Amino acid sequence: MNQIPVQDVTPKKKKNSEENFDLYAKREHIYVKNYSGIFKKFRQASSFIMLLMFFGFSWITWDGRQAVLFDLPNRQFHVFGMTFWPQDFMLLSWLLIILAFALFFFTVFAGRLWCGYACPQFVWTWIYIWIENFTEGDRNKRMRMDKTPGMSKEKFLKKGAKHFLWFIFSAASAIAFVGYFTPIRDLLAGVASFELGPWEMWWIGFITVATYGNAGWLREQVCIYMCPYARFQSVMFDQDTLIISYDEKRGESRGKRKKGSDYKAEGLGDCIDCNACVHVCPVGIDIRDGLQYECVACGACVDACDDMMERVGYEKGLVKYTTEHQLDGNKTHIMRPRLIGYFLVLCAMFVAFAYTLYSRIPIEVDILRDRGQLYVETSNGMIENVYTLKIANKEQVDHNYSIKVSGLEGMTYIGKEVVTIKSGELLDLPVRIRIATKYLSKANNNILFEVEALDNASIAIKEENRFIGPAPKR
Repeated sequence: MNQIPVQDVTPKKKKNSEENFDLYAKREHIYVKNYSGIFKKFRQASSFIMLLMFFGFSWITWDGRQAVLFDLPNRQFHVFGMTFWPQDFMLLSWLLIILAFALFFFTVFAGRLWCGYACPQFVWTWIYIWIENFTEGDRNKRMRMDKTPGMSKEKFLKKGAKHFLWFIFSAASAIAFVGYFTPIRDLLAGVASFELGPWEMWWIGFITVATYGNAGWLREQVCIYMCPYARFQSVMFDQDTLIISYDEKRGESRGKRKKGSDYKAEGLGDCIDCNACVHVCPVGIDIRDGLQYECVACGACVDACDDMMERVGYEKGLVKYTTEHQLDGNKTHIMRPRLIGYFLVLCAMFVAFAYTLYSRIPIEVDILRDRGQLYVETSNGMIENVYTLKIANKEQVDHNYSIKVSGLEGMTYIGKEVVTIKSGELLDLPVRIRIATKYLSKANNNILFEVEALDNASIAIKEENRFIGPAPKR
């Protein structure tokens, strides 16, 4: 039996009433109250790390270039000491699958940890809430100011300062993002001199507006209506998933009481109905209504409630991270089959991905056999096949490569045996292979092309292909 309280808040029709209800309620602005607590410190620490990575990685120099740079015109994606190419797209797909399994693992373990502590939408939303609090004052001041009709000088200045800082931070975020696709130092020079190209101008403008709208205006609407994670997270929860919940047995009946009174004799629980948990919630829900898909597990209500319990002299933990089993008085099982399964799969995929990166050879070779004709018989009775070797140098230095062919006795290689390929260059090399008919025991034969860097034997790759000849006479 589920113990975490879930309340149906759908409006009920009156009997014999034909009144209709809108599927989407009109949005009410959420005035988030400033607060302090241990989970806020955790969130601030994780947000600081996220922001430091986002704004800082593009400024790191690695081997004379920007450490993280996605060079779309040259189709090169630099990530510290590694350079990836479009041919490495499978690695990106693999990485996304690993991140998806990591999301599943942490959701089964502790609910929406990603949303509450690392999601960029919420990291930026909290910054914009802080700017709002800094420019317009605390929650009560903001509410009183918004209820004041008209636009006084003070109200205009405060609102203007808020939107100005919102816009500045949005523009800074946009420049930092585009700085991963255009070298950040060149980009800033272009911004300062108003000499940006159309590509940079478009994306800086678009991301500025999108950030300003999402984090400044839409805020929780993105999480409630636009983010799919809120919809499918419930299928990953179980009775041992760590989530934020209100202890209804201890808190009810809620109500006001005099300090020092015997509230238990009055039939009251520990909840003093101060609504502190509601006032600090960035998505505007009441956690006392039970588990709701809008909850992003940020821990704000836990901090606010613990602070209030401490003030009135009650035990903390009325609102806390808990599980259904714990609320029911049973033991929580941290190590359970589904969690262990996700962890083992995640570890296996991560190890395989790391090994693939470690053993990755910075050269790409594709061999295209001429499909216009199966083979050509030369004037001296030799059988000839024509191939095109596509060799890509995926390193940041030029290399000389040797080309060898093996697999059949008596083969003659006609083409360049040593080629120079510049950094990032893709070379198309036509070659021909000839062999006497007497060496062909069948029509379809395996041959092996080997391409090796002369200055680094570890940069070598072997590719198998086919040599086609006439069917042997019986």
